[in-house]
Amino acid sequence: MTTYTDKGPKPAGGKFLSFDHITFYVGNAKQAASYYTTRFGFEDYAYQGLETGSRVLAKHAVRQNRIVFVFVSAYEPGHRELGDHLARHGDGAKDVAFEVEELDVIVRGAKERGAKIVRDIWQESDEHGTVRFATVQTYGDTVHTFVERKGYRGRFLPGYRAPLHEDVLLRSLPPTRLDFIDHVVGNQPDLQMESVAAWYEKVLQFHRFWSVDDSQIHTEYSALRSIVMTNYEETVKMPINEPAKGKKKSQIEEYVEYYGGAGVQHIALNTSDIIGAIRNLRARGLQFLSIPDTYYDQLRERLKSSGVKIKEDMAILQELKILIDYDENGYLLQIFSKNMQDRPTLFIEVIQRHNHNGFGAGNFKALFEAIEAEQEKRGNL
Repeated sequence: MTTYTDKGPKPAGGKFLSFDHITFYVGNAKQAASYYTTRFGFEDYAYQGLETGSRVLAKHAVRQNRIVFVFVSAYEPGHRELGDHLARHGDGAKDVAFEVEELDVIVRGAKERGAKIVRDIWQESDEHGTVRFATVQTYGDTVHTFVERKGYRGRFLPGYRAPLHEDVLLRSLPPTRLDFIDHVVGNQPDLQMESVAAWYEKVLQFHRFWSVDDSQIHTEYSALRSIVMTNYEETVKMPINEPAKGKKKSQIEEYVEYYGGAGVQHIALNTSDIIGAIRNLRARGLQFLSIPDTYYDQLRERLKSSGVKIKEDMAILQELKILIDYDENGYLLQIFSKNMQDRPTLFIEVIQRHNHNGFGAGNFKALFEAIEAEQEKRGNL
């Protein structure tokens, strides 16, 4: 495992502040949004559709604290971009949007450094102000939209209105305490990780934050390599994975095969109370990967000779199947959902950090074995 301390020179201008929102292309935006509100504890946040004058696309935005997901569907047959995307990828994350400062500087620099501009700078306005945007192509069919809000006071973005209905069911469900997007992981076909990481370095002036290779991350059957890219302030983290040669098909290869190329594999949501979050997510019927009890037996043994003290009750972590990774400075707690759709593609991670900025390298083996057990059930190992 490598942690990088050299950020490189500070970009001359333009700043990435945070993840702004993630847009999903789906077959039925209304139903997809409902899944994330009932299962994950999001709330209906904003809407664009026929009733608001949007004749082509329906957009349902859901929010939980600083996390916003937007689900988009086409109204009419023959919507080329959405139809092609769905036929190839199934429901999936299309756009990982960043909130930025000095949009013009970022876009000008990205162009100079060879970015493929999907849509050059444009702006949208309503009675609450103006927001400026630009969109660039990243790996596969995935894009990044840069969002410059400068004092915009509206609900979400111009053109969105309050949701049409309140889901009365949500009042009776327990809160899930998810706070912000911690990181967004992109899976690549074999031997494409380095070129994608280099794209973030060159075009967006991100730097390498953390990496692992297949000598560290492997099971009997499969292995992976991963590089985490981040902006100068380290507020936006984008891990990039690729499969390494193994005896059998790795989860990364399975993803690439079913998604039809590179794409967002999982979104990690940060919480300051993972025990409360997972208890309540399980109570809402969300399903997580199962971890064998032997993982916790081995962990207890290893922790005896470590200076790290886990504040949480280990028995509860074991009961909820929450994973623990640690180093001499601190630890993190994490857990992974089962896939969000029938295709074995996107899933969600919930993570809590205690002075630990890693990505669970110590858990990759346990996680891989859990995923391999699921792959076995699907006949894809």
